[in-house]
Amino acid sequence: MPNVRDVSAEAFIAAYASHLKRSGKLEVPTWVDIVKTGSFKELAPYDPDWYYVRAAAVARHIYLRKDVGIGALTKLHGGSKRRGNRPSHHADCSASVQRKICQSLEKIGVLEKSDNGGRRISQDGQRDLDRIATAVVEAAQEEEEEEEEAEEAEEEE
Repeated sequence: MPNVRDVSAEAFIAAYASHLKRSGKLEVPTWVDIVKTGSFKELAPYDPDWYYVRAAAVARHIYLRKDVGIGALTKLHGGSKRRGNRPSHHADCSASVQRKICQSLEKIGVLEKSDNGGRRISQDGQRDLDRIATAVVEAAQEEEEEEEEAEEAEEEE
């Protein structure tokens, strides 16, 4: 049975983000449409569903590791701080955004607090993520089969 490691990050995050949005369980704060995701950013994200995408990315990241704290997540989603004519440096993203995402995922039972600090994936969360990963693999296999059938039909003509 395929799990999250067997699926490309891009495909899994897109699928899990759409699942979170469809389910409607994830509590989205009121400020998501105006907040910047880091001090090094100039604008808020253009994508109106960015909160779901970030939550899916955080859930996947924590699934792949044991215990992950907020600081590690801020480094992960940080970026390049442009400093004018001086060289760019790495800057961490907003810890508040990461914390609120972790709290939202905890409320729906995907994450849980770890004894030795940080967050880890819960059993229910692992089951959910594995189920989504299996669906992504099956969808990719169906697409490949359809493409093969289309190629065979073209060769017969």
